[in-house]
Amino acid sequence: MKQNRIRILTVMLAMLSTIAIEAQNCQPTGKYTDANGETNTIATGETYAGSAPLTVAFTANPPATNNSATNYEWHFFNQSNPRSAYLIRYDKNTEYTFTEAGTTRVVLYEILNGDTTRYNAISLSISESSLQMPNAFSPNGDGINDIYRAKPGYKSIVEFKAVIFNRWGQKLYEWDDPTGGWDGKYKGKDVAQGTYFVNVTAKGADGKEFRIRRDVNLLRGYTQNTR
Repeated sequence: MKQNRIRILTVMLAMLSTIAIEAQNCQPTGKYTDANGETNTIATGETYAGSAPLTVAFTANPPATNNSATNYEWHFFNQSNPRSAYLIRYDKNTEYTFTEAGTTRVVLYEILNGDTTRYNAISLSISESSLQMPNAFSPNGDGINDIYRAKPGYKSIVEFKAVIFNRWGQKLYEWDDPTGGWDGKYKGKDVAQGTYFVNVTAKGADGKEFRIRRDVNLLRGYTQNTR
């Protein structure tokens, strides 16, 4: 009797081991486009540090042999409540845009016949916000500093609006994306060299609000060789 129990237990353990091995088939990944416009992939167990807004396409990547009855769940955990998911997506593949600063762990659960396999987390760390605007630009067609825009290195800006005025308070141009900017024209024609003004209102992923008002010196005759 004892030998039979041992044999049954051994068989059960072998079956459980087989199930566990067969269940570990997915290769979860997250695909995103970085600040340079390059598409990259992050795998489980890895962490990506970037700026918001950040859109990530999560893919379970199951093998073709996976049972069609398998269910997939993506659980999103933030650092303030790491034990309880603030969002669950019931899809094999899903997409999400991160707009808040902090670290989020995204975990894939694979469920079949009551058995659940939990994969290692894909972690995404969104930086605190920062934004600065320059005080001059030179739209002279030399390809250097021809566009007035936010200084390089801005981070996690989720809301943005900039307006250019002349000295009489006339609005000349506006844009609503920190990647955009002013080319020194009004209604398709070059404005005169001189001093203009920019009014920027923006909000960061960490809730920080930016209100920037400053002068903008438009220098058409300036080049890097000017001394």
